[in-house]
Amino acid sequence: MADGGTPIAEARATVESAFDVLLSPLASGQRPALDAIRIVDNLFAIGRSEAPFTDYPAERIARLSRRHARVFVEHGAIYVADLESKNGTTVNGIAVRQTPARVRAGDELCFGGELCYRVSIEPRARIVAASSTTHAPALLLVPQRDDLELQPIEVQAFPFLVSKADEVFSRYKDRYPHQVNYISRRHAHIFLKGSELYVEDLGSTNGTFVGGKRLDESALPLADGDVVAFGGDHFVYRVTLQKPPENEPTVTQLLLNPSVDEAADPDKTTFVGAAHSFLDIFCVDPARQREDEINEAAHASSAQARRASSGGGAAAGVAKGANGGHGADSVANGSDNSLGASVSKRRQRRWRLVASELGKAFAGDDRAGMRRAAAWGGVAVVLFGSMALALYLRGSPEREVKNLLASGDYTSAVKSAKSYLASHPADTKVSALASEALLKGRLPGWLNALQKAQFEQADAMLADMKSLSANNVDAASLLGELKWVGDLERFVAGRGGVEAPIHMYADEATIGGLLQRWDDDPKSHQRALDRIASYVPVFSEPYAQAMSHLRKLESDDSVYLAAIERLDGTIRTELARDKPAALPSVLDDYAQRYPRLAGLDRVRDDLRQYTALLEATLARELTSLLSLMKAARFSTPPFQEQYRQLAATRLPSSDVIQRLDAVAQAWKRGDAQQALAGLQSMPAGPWSDMLAAELARKKALLSQYSDLQKTRGGKDYDQRLLSFYASLDPSADVWFAHSIEKDVAALHDKALARAQDLMLRAQSLWKQYRASGSIGGTQRLEAGISPGFRNEARLLSDAQTAAQQGMRIYSQLKADHPADFDRLLADIEAETSLQRRSLTELRMVLDPGLLKAKLALIGGEQSETRQSP
Repeated sequence: MADGGTPIAEARATVESAFDVLLSPLASGQRPALDAIRIVDNLFAIGRSEAPFTDYPAERIARLSRRHARVFVEHGAIYVADLESKNGTTVNGIAVRQTPARVRAGDELCFGGELCYRVSIEPRARIVAASSTTHAPALLLVPQRDDLELQPIEVQAFPFLVSKADEVFSRYKDRYPHQVNYISRRHAHIFLKGSELYVEDLGSTNGTFVGGKRLDESALPLADGDVVAFGGDHFVYRVTLQKPPENEPTVTQLLLNPSVDEAADPDKTTFVGAAHSFLDIFCVDPARQREDEINEAAHASSAQARRASSGGGAAAGVAKGANGGHGADSVANGSDNSLGASVSKRRQRRWRLVASELGKAFAGDDRAGMRRAAAWGGVAVVLFGSMALALYLRGSPEREVKNLLASGDYTSAVKSAKSYLASHPADTKVSALASEALLKGRLPGWLNALQKAQFEQADAMLADMKSLSANNVDAASLLGELKWVGDLERFVAGRGGVEAPIHMYADEATIGGLLQRWDDDPKSHQRALDRIASYVPVFSEPYAQAMSHLRKLESDDSVYLAAIERLDGTIRTELARDKPAALPSVLDDYAQRYPRLAGLDRVRDDLRQYTALLEATLARELTSLLSLMKAARFSTPPFQEQYRQLAATRLPSSDVIQRLDAVAQAWKRGDAQQALAGLQSMPAGPWSDMLAAELARKKALLSQYSDLQKTRGGKDYDQRLLSFYASLDPSADVWFAHSIEKDVAALHDKALARAQDLMLRAQSLWKQYRASGSIGGTQRLEAGISPGFRNEARLLSDAQTAAQQGMRIYSQLKADHPADFDRLLADIEAETSLQRRSLTELRMVLDPGLLKAKLALIGGEQSETRQSP
């Protein structure tokens, strides 16, 4: 395998999502070899009281804490979390701190510095994988105190985190503020191991109780009928294990629609159908623990239970605590004292040797010897003086910065170091001291601005710190970490918190950028942030908060950003296939499955515009298409790109659109000859047939108007006038409508009667069309035009023409009309649109000429029959 490559087993396991984690013990001197540990569940406990460590020799687990660490699998990745163990957990020699660390095949994993394992990943056999797939039982927690009006909790996905920050419990904060605060932010969790449910306390302030007994460091299996309490005697529930469903639910949202259980009212039950993240559950966040209130009753009952169960063991425990011992968790700390004494002794021996040699040189009464001694003494003095001066001058910048730092004069320390580093940039000691001084002096102010969400001010302060450390590469690196923390908090605050909705086509780039900046070297970033916290302890809480926000973004990346990527791919695929009609149901499904997914309204608006454009394009409705193109405004990338492609290949060119605009303006102002000339001069292209049809319509309308003027005063003039008036398009044929407006006004009553006659005729034709059963799919697929299709198409087309003309008269006269006429026109136009759309979808099946003929029979905007006066 190439360096940096992914092991084959790990890659295969990730794809198949069925694998075992194998921990193979590393050789440890002459001690007997231990057995390998195979992890088959998503969660595995490391601790002195956990299997298989309980079977290990006592000396092998002496440095292992009772609640030491947890190994878990999340989204196909393996992590290890250290649970504030005394002697720590490392991955490849790097300590695991508050944040769980990613573990990969080949890594060395050590617990307490003694138990070390090599990690490997083995794909699970298909038979084993299939047989081990078990459905999680549904857990119903029924409140045991009727006086509190607590809701039952039904949990259908695991792990389930008990947290006062979760809606399940925070909803009671107004009524029971103290009782809710007895629950920690990471209080306990219920998880699935094999086919059984277990509950584990997460080191909560006020404890978790099963059957009245407080849980210790180990998880406890839950049985039907158990009584479990969180933080005291307020949130107490009876456990009811429900039979798992035959099919797993696919909708991952908080409010599901489960089966009704006899122990709970479905209308008053809190349903939890989305699993929590182990990354959040096993994050050590001591700063948050200070928010908890102490429940004295819970601690008193717990102490009483321990005394009753252990008898005189408590006294021994007190004695042990008084001596400062931690049992097997303690670490010898006398080595530092021994080392200091050793160094002191070496220094004393060195100075005694120098004094002895000088004494020998000055001993005796020989004058020559005295002269030699004096000479050598002078040389020694000069030599020692030179060396002392060199050492003093050599360490003076470092010493000066140290002194200023110790006195709290951080500004002077930074300035002194900056001046020195300008000519000595490679001095790492002074660089480190300068970084410490800079952070101690300026970081509290930056944190204050960050806490108040004054991000512009925080950026200005960070820029000032950068200028003060212009020659300090070490400080620049640390300031880069602060820049990342600031950008992360700015993004979280701008969204409204980590639980705020994720906006599609808006938040992905920012989330991806923040995660990429962290993932380039997470271990180095964590070491740098740890170092900043060691300089300025007040940074610890914002640091922990940033890590919590990071974990949430990582979870959102694996769930929501992955969902957005899949949805985007589906949208692009369906648009490329000219199937936008398939997308509304897809969008509804994603909205249901991902409750925090925002921005779908923009997608729906773009989909509506694009669908209308595509339908007008396929139906070759030129006038409608031009109107839609002018109004089109797409705001999401897939629709923007698809529209550009549609405009480049299938829509009228920009030159044609510009010419048609000029034609439309000329026609509206009554310059008919210029409009006709403009249409006749159009270049040949894909839309030439539609342009020819528009030219013919305008010529026919102009001819009808000319004939109408010639017959003014004739016996059938009134009828011809009203028929012509009904055929006009109110928006396009403005000039003609205005020119006959006075004559029509004189015939107002006759015009209304004409409009009513047209609507009644349309109603009759529509009833005949519906009585015949409308046009079916078989008729649309016919290789020719059958009499049945022709008759149905004529009824539909004539009904639409009559209804449109009648409603135009009502509209132009601004006259009232029955509401049934509006519904009639809407129904007819909807059926016409459906038939045209259904036919255009058969363009790959039907002969182009036959398709065009069928569309012409059905009618529509471009093929509407204009009655001649």
